[in-house]
Amino acid sequence: MAEEQKHIVTSFELDLKKLRDMIAGMGGLVERAVADATTALLDHDPAIAASVVEMDPKIDAEERNVEQFAIRLLALRQPVADDLRQVVSALKVITDLERIGDYASNVAKRSLVINKMASTFALSGLGQMARLVQQNLKTVIDAAGEADPAKAVTVWRADQAVDDLYNTIFRELITYMMEDARSITACTHLLFIAKNLERIGDHATNIAELTYYAVTGESLPDFRPKGDQTSAYVHASSAGE
Repeated sequence: MAEEQKHIVTSFELDLKKLRDMIAGMGGLVERAVADATTALLDHDPAIAASVVEMDPKIDAEERNVEQFAIRLLALRQPVADDLRQVVSALKVITDLERIGDYASNVAKRSLVINKMASTFALSGLGQMARLVQQNLKTVIDAAGEADPAKAVTVWRADQAVDDLYNTIFRELITYMMEDARSITACTHLLFIAKNLERIGDHATNIAELTYYAVTGESLPDFRPKGDQTSAYVHASSAGE
């Protein structure tokens, strides 16, 4: 009986690993979509922008695949406690990843429009914001795939920098439009792009919070701490295991 129970536990652990691997695979597609959308915008490349738009249905299909596998786990394995928490969190994570894919597609679509306009607004700020968002996204996908609470906390803390950049870009674009009415249409599209990037950052933070909860059973605070307290969170999670 004990041997049979051990076999069931080992088998479920393999299922959980497969689930994490599937999420990492979907995350890789989403990560590429965000990177390519950024390249399309900064390099004025319509071909890359079109490829991002075409990638969106593939991301949606991958979400359905992961969802079906997770639901099958719930039905067949009937997990409880920690195992149940991991499967339910995975279902929420793929929803965030799918939304990030949508935002990447939106950035690509707007870059196609902007490429046809004469705008002298410097894209360096958007480029900086996009690179930070990409780094956070990569880290949080690694965190989810590796069940790593330390990486999750890193992303959770880094979102404030994304928000600060967004606020700066927003003010710059508004000022630019006020000074030159001819720039209003192009700058409006750039405002939407900045907002899409900010929302990608928010969804990355959601994934960080879900991952931290799935691994530790604890929720991150509603406020972001000042200073580096990553080690404290990781220590607390280790103590609770």
